[in-house]
Amino acid sequence: MTDFLLAIDQGTTGTTALLIDRSLRVHGKVNVEFPQIYPRPGWVSHDPLAIWQSALDAIAQVLAQTGVAGNQIAGIGITNQRETTVVWHRETRTPIADAIVWQCRRTADVCDALKAAGHEADVRSRTGLPIDAYFSGTKAAWLLDHVQGARAQAERGELAFGTIDTWLVANLTDGAAHVTDPSNASRTMLYDIGERRWSNQLCELLRVPRQILPEVRPSAAIYGHTRNVPGLPDGIPIAGMAGDQQSALCGQLCLAPGSAKCTYGTGAFLLMQTGPERIESRNGLLTTVAWQVGNDFHYALEGSVFIAGAAVQWLRDGLGIIQTASDIEPLARSVADSGGVIFVPALTGLGAPYWNQEARGIITGLTRGTTKAHLARATLEGIALSCADLLAAMEGDLGRKLVELRVDGGASANDLLMQIQADLLQTTVVRPDVIETTALGAAVLAGIGIGWFKTLDDAASSWRENRRFTPGQAESVAGLKAAWQNAVQKA
Repeated sequence: MTDFLLAIDQGTTGTTALLIDRSLRVHGKVNVEFPQIYPRPGWVSHDPLAIWQSALDAIAQVLAQTGVAGNQIAGIGITNQRETTVVWHRETRTPIADAIVWQCRRTADVCDALKAAGHEADVRSRTGLPIDAYFSGTKAAWLLDHVQGARAQAERGELAFGTIDTWLVANLTDGAAHVTDPSNASRTMLYDIGERRWSNQLCELLRVPRQILPEVRPSAAIYGHTRNVPGLPDGIPIAGMAGDQQSALCGQLCLAPGSAKCTYGTGAFLLMQTGPERIESRNGLLTTVAWQVGNDFHYALEGSVFIAGAAVQWLRDGLGIIQTASDIEPLARSVADSGGVIFVPALTGLGAPYWNQEARGIITGLTRGTTKAHLARATLEGIALSCADLLAAMEGDLGRKLVELRVDGGASANDLLMQIQADLLQTTVVRPDVIETTALGAAVLAGIGIGWFKTLDDAASSWRENRRFTPGQAESVAGLKAAWQNAVQKA
């Protein structure tokens, strides 16, 4: 009996496999890490074969953990680190080089040249993105230019390009499928999100041959079936895909325009669903594709905070103030407030809505009475204030206030952080019962793909709330917000 969906959550440092039932309950979860490769400062790579092996290992271990047999899997959903770029030989599925990871800055000079030549307005108009080395297009061109013979092979149609979703499906189907979905395609800087197709103009501008690009299919669709996958029977449909942040938006069942989620991880990613309307941000946010289900094509506004959980890691590893990340909550609770301390955690620059790569972290308001508890609380406030800036930008673009913010990711388990966030936003913050929402979104899409659910609305009844954080008085945070803005200007 096919009782489970297998969700593969392929992330930057490891691959997680989860087994999820029809009620969207998680029955098993296994994460397998793989090595990070740093060829030189500012460069980040992954071995695509190591990624694939980590997926195989995670699948085998979660089946062993739960005692579920492969023939009990009704379908597979995939969510993935976005923008990371792989190019491989079609016939053998051998990568031509290591993957270039989304964090890698090796094509920054190419992007600077494109901006200097005046192309940014056109690229943003077509893609919703600024020209940046973050995205996949210049990464693919770099591989073709720096691997001997690769560009000629690409022109002959012998090579295939893909983000990690595409790479996984190619391996799951033994090379039969070369596909992606609009949410991942929209992160390449090659996909026209208005015309909903690969752009010939952008391919020419970025020097990426059209013939290496995958077919773009809806986010809930049968992309292919398993074939020759160790540990899995042939014939399981791969039926849902979305980039990790869009998948989390889907997993939070943020289905109404204006609904939003924030994922608190190393950084923080806030996405607001805008429905079929593509909204161009006036406040430094990205416009991206949320998902496509059937003929319904939905967009989102996206903002990123570079440092969230990483600030807590810095307190632990850099300053030794705490022993484990979970220590920060009781330490921060031991004081009533931060004692006037403001921490702007711009340890790698400021993301949206400021976009200041030169900004650096700053701590202000220190006195002889400042303790490590005050700094711990200021760290949580700094994370929440960074996210509040994002939401204010989104509300400005949308033209109305958010009713509630759904939250997920590891740091969403911190009750004090979530209460601070609700107070600062003056918006109810809601944490779900299952905080593995990235994988959950992939499972929901796969459930639609195989017919378990007819629509996303059909799956919404399975979303379960864990806790609701109601905002306190606005006056209590007004001074904190003012002090924060002063500190940001100095960062």
